[in-house]
Amino acid sequence: MQLFSIDTGYFKLDGGAMFGVVPKSIWQKTNPADENNLCTWAMRCLLIQDANKLILIDTGFGTKMEPKLASYYYLHGENTLLGSIQKLGFSATDITDVFHTHLHFDHCGGSVQYNTDHTRLELTFPNARYWTNAEHYEWATKPNAREKASFLKENILPMAESSQLHFTPLGAASPFTQFEIIYVNGHTDKMMLPVIRYKNKTIVYMADLLPSVGHLPIPYVMGYDTRPLLTLEEKAAFLQEAADKNYILFLEHDSVHECCTVKHTDRGVRLDQSFLLADVL
Repeated sequence: MQLFSIDTGYFKLDGGAMFGVVPKSIWQKTNPADENNLCTWAMRCLLIQDANKLILIDTGFGTKMEPKLASYYYLHGENTLLGSIQKLGFSATDITDVFHTHLHFDHCGGSVQYNTDHTRLELTFPNARYWTNAEHYEWATKPNAREKASFLKENILPMAESSQLHFTPLGAASPFTQFEIIYVNGHTDKMMLPVIRYKNKTIVYMADLLPSVGHLPIPYVMGYDTRPLLTLEEKAAFLQEAADKNYILFLEHDSVHECCTVKHTDRGVRLDQSFLLADVL
């Protein structure tokens, strides 16, 4: 099995929203903001190659967001989802599975694109099975007012209307031999974190449970989370285990740190080392 980090570019979000109740005077030390109070965030996906499988975890923003809406997020960076996949020698038709940690637009937007004539939407990966879970799909297609703006119809309906959408079985083993799945509910209902055994290491794709190393202290919870107190519990339990077992955390949104390990300190679990995925032996 081989793992590849997929850079799909960067975007900006309000620092206060990303750190919730934590004051700017504290969070700006790890995530400096621009003059508009916006911090830069990555949209880092993961590609798993194993035998006849080529599994893509999350797909970033994509390219079809309406220009006015896209302007709010200051999309930038030279790399794109398909461009990064092609640099590795693969094409969109090679992807066998697209696994969504959840269906917020910055995690699944690249799964759907406009056709060449820009007249209709189509699946970006025509030969792939697209994965979510039934409870999260229900949550996303009947959204609460708080999350409604994060679940965009143009991302979800083309998948739903195809024959390629599949659901992971809750309460049962992962349908993938390449990874297990942790389900967490603080950020959004039934977000899925892949847990990959790789070269005698355990790598966890963190999605929005831990957006960046700046979010390691337990109270540093995003204002976007629907159940922040549950996030506190889920993050605390996970980080204790990650420090005990020396997990490698693959960070989807940290614009500087791609992977990290954590350790126990007298201030709680904190950053141990950060490094590139390619440096994992």
